Amino acid sequence: MTTETAPVITIDGPSGSGKGTISHAVAAALGWHYLDSGSLYRLLAFAAVRESIALNDESALVALADRLPVSCQLPEPGDAAILLNGVDIAGELRTEAAGAAASRIAVLPGVRAALLDWQQRCRQPPGLVADGRDMGTVVFPDADLKLFLTASPRVRAERRYKQLKNIGKKVDLESLVADVEARDQRDSSRSAAPLCAADDALVIDNSDLNEADTVAMVLEALHKKI
Repeated sequence: MTTETAPVITIDGPSGSGKGTISHAVAAALGWHYLDSGSLYRLLAFAAVRESIALNDESALVALADRLPVSCQLPEPGDAAILLNGVDIAGELRTEAAGAAASRIAVLPGVRAALLDWQQRCRQPPGLVADGRDMGTVVFPDADLKLFLTASPRVRAERRYKQLKNIGKKVDLESLVADVEARDQRDSSRSAAPLCAADDALVIDNSDLNEADTVAMVLEALHKKI
């Protein structure tokens, strides 16, 4: 099996749909690699802020992306380490501010083009589970199985609310609902790779499903597909 022929499962969906959690669990169950594409956009935004680059300066962001010393560590199933100058900063990329900044730079066509090759190089044997917003439509259009996870904006906001409360953050649920809806609008209306389900994707609304049930549905769909 070569890098080009390694099987791929893409799991796309809006913020808070659980695609990261489900993708990680599926990759671990299969013994495959895992790509959290959103972390790459978060990393670029993080680096841009640190270097005082405006988040709407497309040419400067593309130049930064070209010289970022980024590596994708995939030695174990489910590993999602993101390195910047040799330091794993994945934990620093999970803040609300990092997510909002990533969403701002993700609308820029040049940025998406600059990061495309890096993502595709994560396709390695024995297989890859990739989560994001355009994995099945742009990055891996030939994926063996494409899924699109979704849930209502309020359910997704409530999930984030619980996560933040559990780590001691003071948050307002209604503000989170508004943030989710605003991000959905921004992601789905951008000109470059807008958020949408691929024509051949299996759409799963997990508003009323738990993690185990959703993972089981994904694995069943894979079993039927390949």
